[in-house]
Amino acid sequence: MDESEDTPKDFIKLKSEKLSVDEVSELVVSPYCGAVSLFIGTTRNNFEGKKVIHLEYEAYTSMAETEIKKICRDVRQKWPSVKHIAVYHRLGVVPITEASVIIAVSSPHRAESLEAVMYCINTLKASVPIWKKEIYEDEYSWKENKECFWANSEK
Repeated sequence: MDESEDTPKDFIKLKSEKLSVDEVSELVVSPYCGAVSLFIGTTRNNFEGKKVIHLEYEAYTSMAETEIKKICRDVRQKWPSVKHIAVYHRLGVVPITEASVIIAVSSPHRAESLEAVMYCINTLKASVPIWKKEIYEDEYSWKENKECFWANSEK
């Protein structure tokens, strides 16, 4: 296989089914890359002393996908050696310990893939219209991402 047969690809999916780390990481593997970096965001069982029962995510799906595509374009400009990018985000109910988001990036060397993964998750939290509701034992709360530019503009 020559490198032209392994053209860079972006894999973007918003889904209500359980996310698979194996599935997402396998999407980005390339014989031309020595690094696959992953970020897996999972549901924890607590927040500021409250017991979290589960999370619920909602999205403006078409806009979210468009914004994630922009993130992928930005990654390719900042780190031209990046080969493949996968961004999967779960919607609906996400139980404790299960993944809400999985991001995988492949590149020839680790520095680029690690930096690109961090950029992806930080930018996703700041700009993609996906909303998180934390369900506690006796209440719930819609959570605002500290990084979110539109939420902070009115403060």
